[in-house]
Amino acid sequence: MVLINVKVEKIAQEAEGIRSFLLAKKDLFNLPAYSPGAHIDVHCGEGIIRQYSLCGDPADRRHLMIAVRQVAPSRGGSDLMHQAVEEGDRLEIGAPRNNFPLDETAAHSVLLAAGIGITPIIAMADRLHARGRSFALHYFSRAPEHTAFRTRLTQGGYSDKVSFHEGLDVQATGSTLDEILAYPISGGQVYMCGPGPFMDRAETSALAHWPASAVNLERFSAKPALAGAPTNPFIMELARRGVTLEVGADQTILDVLDANEIDAAFSCEQGVCGTCVTDVLSGTPEHRDSFLSLKQRSSGRMMCLCVSRAKGGKLVLDL
Repeated sequence: MVLINVKVEKIAQEAEGIRSFLLAKKDLFNLPAYSPGAHIDVHCGEGIIRQYSLCGDPADRRHLMIAVRQVAPSRGGSDLMHQAVEEGDRLEIGAPRNNFPLDETAAHSVLLAAGIGITPIIAMADRLHARGRSFALHYFSRAPEHTAFRTRLTQGGYSDKVSFHEGLDVQATGSTLDEILAYPISGGQVYMCGPGPFMDRAETSALAHWPASAVNLERFSAKPALAGAPTNPFIMELARRGVTLEVGADQTILDVLDANEIDAAFSCEQGVCGTCVTDVLSGTPEHRDSFLSLKQRSSGRMMCLCVSRAKGGKLVLDL
């Protein structure tokens, strides 16, 4: 993987517990182009790599912007970004990748964000506004002080398309989502990003009214129920290498690949980032990720190697 060296040009407090980081290229070359919904791998230090959505202006090829929420307990990334990284520091990042693409031709887009989930959503709103497309943005947060980018959302050119839903309890959040999503629009799309409970409720409400092909989501954490399901051993065949290996009940596919010195791209190891998605040539995957869409899962043609397994006794992978 080719890494890009960037300088932390500016750090801003966007809300309680949320900081934005403006990353600048250190030389005269432009940063890679990207589209709304994209994210980057950030090498935070101490061997920790985290994925953060890009929330700046894609037309600005000299800068990238991310925002990071401090979480407790932290797996290391948010603590380092909030406590160790300072303006002027240098970081290494990967090139932008987009697993949450925006359909800019949709008749209407419903954008749903909760908490730090506003990061890819605000980039989508910026783009849709710039193109004169129809959309509405609904932002859920615990309280006004937890609402990131409030000034940008209230003073920008599309403030009339933004609705804030602050301090709602679980029941009120669900009722509000039902009201927002109750009337699907032909040719429309729904995009959602936020913490697990919000995503579960929003996805349920969206799928009750909208076609599955119109529901797009990005999760920041895996579903515990999926990760904790019983496991069984299985055989995997690596078609390109002509190698057959056994995956034990207490092993992941990545564990076995690593033990046999076989390289495979991966990052989060939780089934949320999509880095390790691989084509399945034969066999039926048992999907335990929170990344693939319902359509992608039902096809049986791809899987996340970090958490997913085989439903039967064997899988043939395009590796």
